[in-house]
Amino acid sequence: MVFKGYVFIVAAAVLWGMIGSFSRLAFQEGISPMEVAFWRALLAWILFGGHAMLRHEVSLHQKDIPNILVFGLCGVSLFYFFYQMAVKQGGAALAAVLLYTAPAWVIVLSRIVLKESITPTKILAMVLTLIGISAISMGKGSSHDGSPISISAIVFGLSSGFSYSLYYIFGKYYTGRYSSYNLFLYVLPIGALGLLPWVTFTAKTPTAWLALISLAIICTYGANSCYYLGLKYLDAGRASITATLEPVVAATVAYFWWGEVFTVQSYMGSAVILSAVILMIRSGKRQ
Repeated sequence: MVFKGYVFIVAAAVLWGMIGSFSRLAFQEGISPMEVAFWRALLAWILFGGHAMLRHEVSLHQKDIPNILVFGLCGVSLFYFFYQMAVKQGGAALAAVLLYTAPAWVIVLSRIVLKESITPTKILAMVLTLIGISAISMGKGSSHDGSPISISAIVFGLSSGFSYSLYYIFGKYYTGRYSSYNLFLYVLPIGALGLLPWVTFTAKTPTAWLALISLAIICTYGANSCYYLGLKYLDAGRASITATLEPVVAATVAYFWWGEVFTVQSYMGSAVILSAVILMIRSGKRQ
């Protein structure tokens, strides 16, 4: 059953790995990053909401409302805000490195909130993952003006990683109580409303709509459905580290779609990430 969980998580990583290429297509059509984020949340909400209603899974316990509000605002709205600010203040490479401190946040938070153990294997896999992500981000040759890294860039970057980690923590916490469809029925509109004040709407071409709809169906509805199915069989720490296969997939899709080429350092980073994923799978089979 553990292996089945890894299959779902890897599938989610593959679907998430297409976010960058579909987003680039939307950007090419003149849509801003914040508007892309808004439509992704809103359109995916329609899919999750429709699915939840068909399955008659629309209940929400009153005691969970405060946590759901926090999840929507922090896990969706603030996540996008912090990440955009991290890119603005410190550049795309630094923002990506700090974003993928999420597995470290997950392991710490899952210990506090979910009472999951922190094993030597988790620590080793976490370290390998962070090394691999750093190599990919730095090796890709993202622009950098050579100025010292500001405190604000670090704070925004770490905040984006923390808010991103809440997906894993809240997801695992509510897995036994709500389906992913029921959960996102309430979380996504909260996140979309939190983004709305920062969105500037523009006219859209058919290609732009195709990109936005693909982000909603494939990268959000499909990916999150797979991910939360995987959480039924894996703990949050293992799932979050396995899901960092996503940047490897993203690099492959971008290469064939957009002709983006990684440096040798980035390919080495990808190999390190794969090693971390394999390590988690092998340790899971021994349990």
